[in-house]
Amino acid sequence: MNTKPDKAKFEELFLQFFPKVKLFAAILLKSEQEAEDVAQDIFVWLWETPDLWEGNLEKNYLYTMVKNNIFNRIKRKNLETKYIHMQLDLQGVIEPEEFEDPLNGIYREELQLLLKLALGQMPDKRREVFELSRFQQLSNLEIAEKMNLSVRTVEQHIYLALKDLKKLLLIAIFLLKF
Repeated sequence: MNTKPDKAKFEELFLQFFPKVKLFAAILLKSEQEAEDVAQDIFVWLWETPDLWEGNLEKNYLYTMVKNNIFNRIKRKNLETKYIHMQLDLQGVIEPEEFEDPLNGIYREELQLLLKLALGQMPDKRREVFELSRFQQLSNLEIAEKMNLSVRTVEQHIYLALKDLKKLLLIAIFLLKF
């Protein structure tokens, strides 16, 4: 192993790959700060291990290093969270529910509003069938009898309502990410 890495070659490597490594990490982590940390960790490790890059460093190897670093971070965070919950449970100090994200109430209200808007866009019969099924917990047979429909028609209305709601949910998730 070399004791003194080639500083100029490392600088060239850093300038070429650091932005790509950081961008890749940001895509996986959805966090600019954590991506910066991952990229820095990767290049510190590379500086300390010049045998890896003084020959010819493969771009795929770098991306594999990023993925492994992120997986290790996630494992470490999960272990830390489990340990904290275990300690709190052992001490009986705080219930884990008390750690609920304060924005959950807002998210819940927004989802209910989206559901209400989506139901308002549905044809009357489809909306009524869906509401009887999901909000009043009636069986398909009970809905069919109550609305004078066939069970198959009730199933079709529920299927189409769920399909519409899934589309809306996917759009909402897409908009939240961007």
